[in-house]
Amino acid sequence: MTRAICAMTTLLVSAAALFAQDTPQADLAISYSHLQVLKGYTISMNGGGGSIACNLTRWFGLAADIGMYHGYPAQSLTGETFTFGPRFTYRHFDRFQPFAQSFFGGSHFNASSGGITGGGLPLAFDFGFGADLSLRRHPKLGVRLADDFLGTRSGGANTISNRLSVRIVFRFGQK
Repeated sequence: MTRAICAMTTLLVSAAALFAQDTPQADLAISYSHLQVLKGYTISMNGGGGSIACNLTRWFGLAADIGMYHGYPAQSLTGETFTFGPRFTYRHFDRFQPFAQSFFGGSHFNASSGGITGGGLPLAFDFGFGADLSLRRHPKLGVRLADDFLGTRSGGANTISNRLSVRIVFRFGQK
């Protein structure tokens, strides 16, 4: 009886360790993003960026994200965002892993018109969701689709933007 209990305990512990192996320790992503500033009249901006994440548990990780954007409304507009925060990932499926994230940080948007440049460094916040799609033949690579509501707070007013991103994800290590 004691051998059966030891064997079952060993089997359960081994199975739990194998089950946790599909969670990467970290991931690195590069992206193309389309940003729409939704205050006043809509300003469309295109850009790219990157993120890095460290998964602390199977479902919880910390991530940092940077983005750079450029657009042409009536004047030339460039912007950068740098945010950090938690990401919650549902890792129940093999090739499809939805997530939600909540980031805070800063941003810098710079407009120039006729040789005059103006800008600022407002607070940035980012609430988003999306999914990682794993490649069948290369499990360390994936595609991340994300939709973020990116906001900046400056001078007591919020400016809300919508950012759609497509990212290539590189996964490292296993937990």
